[in-house]
Amino acid sequence: MTHIASKNTPFLHRGCRSTPDLSPHNNPCFSHGACKLDVQDEILQMPEPQRSREKEEYIEIRFKNSRKDFYRKPPELALVTGDIVAVEASPGHDIGIVSLRGEMVKRQMAKKRYVAGENTKTVYRKARNNDIEKWVYAVSKEEDTLFRTRKIIYDLKLEMKLNDVEYQGDGTKAIFYYTAEDRVDFRQLIKILAEQFRIRIEMKQIGVRQEAARMGGIGSCGRELCCVTWLTRFRSVTTSSARTQQLSLNLQKLAGQCSKLKCCLNFEQEVYQEALKEFPPNNLNLRSKKGEAEFMKADVFKEMVWYSYVNDHSNMMAIPLREVKKIIQMNQKGKYPAKLEDFAFTKEQKTDFEIGISEEDLRRFDD
Repeated sequence: MTHIASKNTPFLHRGCRSTPDLSPHNNPCFSHGACKLDVQDEILQMPEPQRSREKEEYIEIRFKNSRKDFYRKPPELALVTGDIVAVEASPGHDIGIVSLRGEMVKRQMAKKRYVAGENTKTVYRKARNNDIEKWVYAVSKEEDTLFRTRKIIYDLKLEMKLNDVEYQGDGTKAIFYYTAEDRVDFRQLIKILAEQFRIRIEMKQIGVRQEAARMGGIGSCGRELCCVTWLTRFRSVTTSSARTQQLSLNLQKLAGQCSKLKCCLNFEQEVYQEALKEFPPNNLNLRSKKGEAEFMKADVFKEMVWYSYVNDHSNMMAIPLREVKKIIQMNQKGKYPAKLEDFAFTKEQKTDFEIGISEEDLRRFDD
């Protein structure tokens, strides 16, 4: 039977396609397609002799949105991916879903430089029906708590943005995720929240990139955000990456959902830097008897460079890179060609903006 995730269930944020079923013949609610930062365990699909037979000491547990953590597993407890478990928390216990086990856990721990020790929390047991009932009830309160808390923040005139609320599995504690530009004094807020919701309050400040990763979304490329699916380490991104890749410095197009420069600007930066080593400097002009031409732009993939005469910027010439190098060599020897048009590639002479096709125009997909 095919299970279709309901868009109304709050458990989608925890990797579940539906609200956990308490019936004795229930199917696992966990689904890889509903997960943020999902990791497929390919090692478990290998034949038994190729897999490590060492005892599973640690497992990875998934909670709401992108929050995951490693836990110590009791040796007598048999678990599989998708099991709902009760784990150690402070105070009380939390409820999560097993997302990884076996050799892949060791690889993830090494990747995240996680060092297991005395502070590593423990898995208590598989969740019982009463554990799941409390969990479902606690999760059902998150949306109402979020909206009510935003109203309280507005009334207190606090300069902060509440992004998300995550209840602990036993319902005794909630984490309030927020973003703020400056330090916020929320002592009065915590007092009001504790009185209204009768729970322990933990305020956790996150950055705008982490906010986008937790909330999710679709990028301008049409795919799910990288920080939702796989990206966990955020490197600084500068406008120099856009300049290197010959992109227009339009912040509306270069900024991602987090309002910061898109992380993907760094993905091809090294490739462009290596390829541009074959291109002449941008401040090097080409000289001919007709006049001097200055650099306008370059196409790394087509190995084309666009120049225009200093006194006539309307006439842009697309010159192959090999021809540009020939002209530079001639200029260095004191020789000047009659005109640069003789070296230009006429089929590429018209640029996108010269023929009136912008990035928003569907005709740009036509060959």
